[in-house]
Amino acid sequence: MSAVNILVIGRHAQIMETVLRLVNTQPHWHAKGALMDDEARQKFSASAFDVVLIGGGVEEESEQKLKQTFLSSRPDIKVIRHYGGGSGLLFNEIQRRH
Repeated sequence: MSAVNILVIGRHAQIMETVLRLVNTQPHWHAKGALMDDEARQKFSASAFDVVLIGGGVEEESEQKLKQTFLSSRPDIKVIRHYGGGSGLLFNEIQRRH
């Protein structure tokens, strides 16, 4: 099984820490986080991500602009909106999209 590189974008540092910890417990998943849009764009352009996970606190306008940026450069990228709901739901969302 190949590694899945995941960019997690959110606005709450503690939630981000938890999501990154949960995602990185999976043996073939590698996640990096970004709290701000500029940071997310920089990390996206610097690494080959397979999935972008947009989490809590990201405003609709920011989400749409980020999606446009990511999809224009990589039309095959999977962008997932995660609203919470526990690790089982999170893992299913990523597995279903990858």
